[in-house]
Amino acid sequence: MRSPAAALPAALPAALLPAAPRAAEGFTWLGGAAHALGVGEHVATLALVGLVLAAAGLAYRASISKASDLIIPDEGVTFRNACECYGAFIRNQCKQIMGEEAASRHFAFIATVFIVILSCNLVGLVPGFLPPTEHLSTTLALGCASFAYYNLQGCREQGVVAYVRHFAGPLWYLAFLIFPIEVISNLVRPLSLALRLKNNMMGDHLVLAEFSNLVPFAVPVVFMVLGILVSVIQAYVFTVLTMVYVSLATHHDHGGDGRHA
Repeated sequence: MRSPAAALPAALPAALLPAAPRAAEGFTWLGGAAHALGVGEHVATLALVGLVLAAAGLAYRASISKASDLIIPDEGVTFRNACECYGAFIRNQCKQIMGEEAASRHFAFIATVFIVILSCNLVGLVPGFLPPTEHLSTTLALGCASFAYYNLQGCREQGVVAYVRHFAGPLWYLAFLIFPIEVISNLVRPLSLALRLKNNMMGDHLVLAEFSNLVPFAVPVVFMVLGILVSVIQAYVFTVLTMVYVSLATHHDHGGDGRHA
């Protein structure tokens, strides 16, 4: 006869089990919903992240609509102050990399990229959720969004002909060599962004899962902290590279005088 202590683990609800064992057993919070909708679980998780961020945006708009003076922040630690600190941080990064004028134009896209990637990274640290950024389809979609944005902005700022022409470099007699190299370098950027983000997040969560299986107490907390750090760094790296690409695409001076040398 089995003792009550031996039967206890089987009686525990799945929600109380560690994240790694539950993932190994196939349990995740969105698994059933994703199966019912006929989509991958990473897609369902990404949709959930989008809904949460949209709700947070609406909550922020509601908070500033009630403020008597938008310039004066709220007292203490509030949701509005947290959002505005985030906005000030992203705005400062944009100004340092792209300049004041470009920061104003591209702030909304850059801020959205960072918060979406960061949220997708961090959700994988919550028991019962799998991070969308572990899947190449998600990171490649993010890379393609960045690629489309900075190329469209480049065409808008310089004109299509001038934008395409800048891939040839400043020296016309080297254009036949530089142009294909620059075009190929530009085309592989989405894949480079996608693989960097995907592989780093997959490795981080794999390490966390393995140590959670081997040592379920105390030790995983250290790797959880490291996981948060990796999540922030990878979101920041992706965002900074996007800002650099936007700055390069919209910069008007590509050595124009040298082209006619």
